[in-house]
Amino acid sequence: MRAQEITFLKLVQGEKQFQVPLYQRTYSWGREQLKRLWEDVGELVDQHLSGEVVAPHFLGSVVLAPGQFQAGGVQRWLVVDGQQRLTTLMLAFTALRDHFGKSGDARGVDRVHRQILVNEFHEGIDRYRLLPTQADREAYTACIQSRADAGGSDNIGAAYRFFLGALAEGQEATADDRWIATVETVLKDLLSIVEITAESGDNVYRIFESINNTGVGLSQSDLLRNYVFMLLPKRGERVYQELWLPMQQSLGPKNLELLVWLDLVVRGHHKTKQSEIYRGQQKRLQPLAGDEDALQREIAQLVERGGRLLRIIDPRRETSPALREVLERLASWGGQTHYPLTLHLLDLVDEGSTTSNDAAEALLYVESYLVRRLICQTPTSNLNRIFMEAPKELETDRPAAEAVRRFLSGRRRRWPSDEELREAVRSKPFYWSGRPPQRSYILRRLEESYGSSEPVDFAKASLSVEHVLPQRPAASWFDLLAEETEPNQTPQELHDLLVHTLGNLTLTGDNAKLSNSPFERKQQILDSSALRMNQEIAAEKRWGKAEILARADRLTDRAVELWPGPIGGVKPAGEEWPGWAELRAALVAMPSGTWTTYGDVAELIGSHPVPVGTYLGSHPTVIGAYRVLTADGRISPAFRWADGADRPSPQELLMSEGVGFDPSGRARGAQRLSAAELATLLGKDVTQPASHDPLPEGEDAAAAERFRAQLQEHWPEASAGVLSVLDFWRVQGGYVTYGKHEETSCFPMLDAGTSRRPHLIWPLAIYPVSGTVEVVFQYLKDRTPFDGTEQRRELLNRLNKIDGIDLPEAKLELRPSFPVRVFAEHGEEICGVLDWFVHTAALDLAQRD
Repeated sequence: MRAQEITFLKLVQGEKQFQVPLYQRTYSWGREQLKRLWEDVGELVDQHLSGEVVAPHFLGSVVLAPGQFQAGGVQRWLVVDGQQRLTTLMLAFTALRDHFGKSGDARGVDRVHRQILVNEFHEGIDRYRLLPTQADREAYTACIQSRADAGGSDNIGAAYRFFLGALAEGQEATADDRWIATVETVLKDLLSIVEITAESGDNVYRIFESINNTGVGLSQSDLLRNYVFMLLPKRGERVYQELWLPMQQSLGPKNLELLVWLDLVVRGHHKTKQSEIYRGQQKRLQPLAGDEDALQREIAQLVERGGRLLRIIDPRRETSPALREVLERLASWGGQTHYPLTLHLLDLVDEGSTTSNDAAEALLYVESYLVRRLICQTPTSNLNRIFMEAPKELETDRPAAEAVRRFLSGRRRRWPSDEELREAVRSKPFYWSGRPPQRSYILRRLEESYGSSEPVDFAKASLSVEHVLPQRPAASWFDLLAEETEPNQTPQELHDLLVHTLGNLTLTGDNAKLSNSPFERKQQILDSSALRMNQEIAAEKRWGKAEILARADRLTDRAVELWPGPIGGVKPAGEEWPGWAELRAALVAMPSGTWTTYGDVAELIGSHPVPVGTYLGSHPTVIGAYRVLTADGRISPAFRWADGADRPSPQELLMSEGVGFDPSGRARGAQRLSAAELATLLGKDVTQPASHDPLPEGEDAAAAERFRAQLQEHWPEASAGVLSVLDFWRVQGGYVTYGKHEETSCFPMLDAGTSRRPHLIWPLAIYPVSGTVEVVFQYLKDRTPFDGTEQRRELLNRLNKIDGIDLPEAKLELRPSFPVRVFAEHGEEICGVLDWFVHTAALDLAQRD
């Protein structure tokens, strides 16, 4: 085998084709991997534009083996390893080509297409420089050919859409005309790949197995330890026993690696990635080779920092009450984003450069910065970088708290003002912000601000977030909302704008009892609550728009006291409202063949349909703007393409993607993406209520009886069919479990694992009151064997052969639904699909064993 380091441009140039063998998995990179790659690209672009000397970024290796050769054809290479990187970069270049096209740069389009993507003098499959596995081929070629269905719901389409959005946002954020050209330079010439080529006749299957079945490699901290003690030939054993080993044992492997990285960051090496720890520390320590005293001091300093890291991880170790309290709050908040700044502040305390109280005040500003950004749904991009830069950038001639507040108040660091906070509490869907524990934390702190004489023990209380105005309200709730609707606004639209806002949310241990009950019933339950915020809600005479907004304002007053804002405390003039960036991201995230409404977008970003329409009307170049329709699924009469654009009508374009329209011009409802589905595509934690998902226990007789009674009451014609299908499921080896909500949902469960390693999967969720059956692709995509797009697509296609079921392919990562009444006449056909589901899962288990 032969190896060489090479740029991506040099790797792909020439009349060649990289074929991904059938034995490899389909393309599987998700949003997190794509974000990490793009952050690396962004850093290289910034360095290049600032005139720095830019070292190539090592992306990894690609292992190739000679493929079949035909005279006059392209040179074929089998991609033994590295197909994920190759495919990702090809999709990035495809998006770059199309970005050039949207900006009218025909030369850029031609250059990228011919240099990177295709063998221009060949036809058929020989034309493609990369040929993915057959399962991915259609989606990939749709992107290369710029077909209407490019950017579908699979991972290939999602990656293409991700890069389209990243390029559009990057161009929007910079006023530098060189930016897009620099992106092209970075992708072509500054991403380094090690090309490893096998000889003709080598067993490529054996190579693939050896690469992907190796033992556990050395961690970055293992490499550093080996290097350091190689430099300590005389006192290494003693230093290891007295210093390194106790530190290693107290921290554990993961935290030790975290410490070694934080040590570099706190020293000012804020651009160091966790994958480059060893190289960074080696470069720093190399000048000390031969000086064992100095090396021992370095290790002793690392041990001291390790003790401080343990105080961050486990605040009970902190002796200062003020500092311990705020460290406990940050630990409850979760995440490690703030660690570099927090560790630096503990360094200052232990060095005597600041007091514990001053550091505690500084960390209060850190907490406020994180909480306010979450409530305002400020994009988290650059958040890690901000905290990594902090130790180096803090002003040293000021008290620590003042320095931290001034640093975080910087113009581009986006610490929301009191005005922005008030606006967000009133309008943003807080229920989709951050992670569930962070939402609960904010509500808990707001409850604690009431200063009850008998505070709730939150550690013992089993509380969850409750919507006072229910997510699925009965008709009486809509009657109440109808009194407060604006002109041309329906009660449902008003409900959607209010239901997930902070003013409508509280904490309770009676979620199942409260459910979608009338407000009078909720008043009785909330009035007996020990939480002051619930008693306050119970004192209201009604619960509609006025009460929700009034409570939002009261909670904002408390939030401002709990979490002080930036210096100045006013909204920065001239800055774009972050909601518009979220709107653009949502439209890019929409798979081809889908549409949404102005109201759905407004609900997502915390706005109103009218300003959403105004924004899109004044920004006609926004990607995917043609996918936003009126509430009844029609093209808005006000829609216009950018001046001079010669393009098909929005309806023609949507139809070319596969969106159906009825004769009156209304788009097919099944292909509409709701606000919750848009949020899911953006990676927000849009959790169903816990009671809407399967309980961990087996079948419960009382819950089963409730389900049967509700089904019989609301859908008597489908009742026998549903119960017959559930009986069939049990015969196939599955079991049935139920939710604990007032509407007793039902889940046919299957354990496709072993006694030692359970692997629970379920295909459907049945709701007996609303009469909907959800197909839970959102969960299946994370569970084998349905984590592959082709298996979920097969499930969708089998279901769609049944009359009355019409699931759009664009929702293969969501929870599309069909009516429960389908069970009335098509129970046997549904049994056939479930039989296939069970056998597919069983086959996967046999292969894993």
